[in-house]
Amino acid sequence: MTDTPATTVVFLLFPGITQLDFTAPAQALSRMPGALLAGAAASLDPIMTDSGFAIVPTHDFASAPQGDILCIPGGHGVADALGDAATIDFIARQAAGAQWVTSVCTGAFLLGRAGLLDGKRATTHWAYTHLLPLVGAETVKARVVEDGNVVTSGGVTSGLDFALTLIARLRGDAVAQAIQLAIEYDPAPPFPGGHPDRAPKAITAGLKEHVYDAAAARMETALTGG
Repeated sequence: MTDTPATTVVFLLFPGITQLDFTAPAQALSRMPGALLAGAAASLDPIMTDSGFAIVPTHDFASAPQGDILCIPGGHGVADALGDAATIDFIARQAAGAQWVTSVCTGAFLLGRAGLLDGKRATTHWAYTHLLPLVGAETVKARVVEDGNVVTSGGVTSGLDFALTLIARLRGDAVAQAIQLAIEYDPAPPFPGGHPDRAPKAITAGLKEHVYDAAAARMETALTGG
C-alpha cells in the first residue's frame, strides 16, 4: 500500500548476542508493511553470536537512523554490554526519539541500565526475572508485557510473540495474523516444558545448576558492581 507509513526498526547488536533474540523478531517485523530494519553496533565489524557464527551490522552507533521501534535483544553478552558506556548511551538516545522501546530476553537489563524500566512492569528470561527489581522494574510473569510504550518479552522464542503483538498494534490484527501464517508460526513443541512451570523439575534443576545459576550471578554482579 502506497500510503503505509515507513517504520524504522533499530536493533542493538553486541558480542555474545543470542541470535534468535534478534533474528526471530527481525523476521516477523521485516514483513510488516513499511518496515525498514537496521542493526546497529559499536562498529561495522561482524558481531559474534552465541551460535558460533557472526552477523554483520548495517550501521555503527554514529550512523544509525533514529528508530521508530528500538529493540534490544539479549544473550550472555549482556553482562559485558552493561558496562559499556557507548552502548548504554546509544540505547538512551534512541529511546528518547522512539515510539516504541522494546526488549527480548535479558535485553531488558540493558533497557534498565539506560533508566528505561524504572517503575515499569516488565519481564525477561525466566532464569533472570528475580533481578528485574535491580533496574527498578516490577516483575510480571508473562511472555510479553506492555507498559506504555515499553514492551518487554521473555526468553528467546518469545521475541516472535513480541513482534506479532507489536505488528498488531501498528498495522492491525489481520496483518499480524497474515505474517504469523506466512512464517508458519504454529508452535507444536515435542515436549511440554518450555517454562519451569511446565518442565520436569529435574530438567529445570539441572539447567539451572549447569548454566543459569552462574549466568544469573554474573548478571547480578554486572548490575550491582559487586
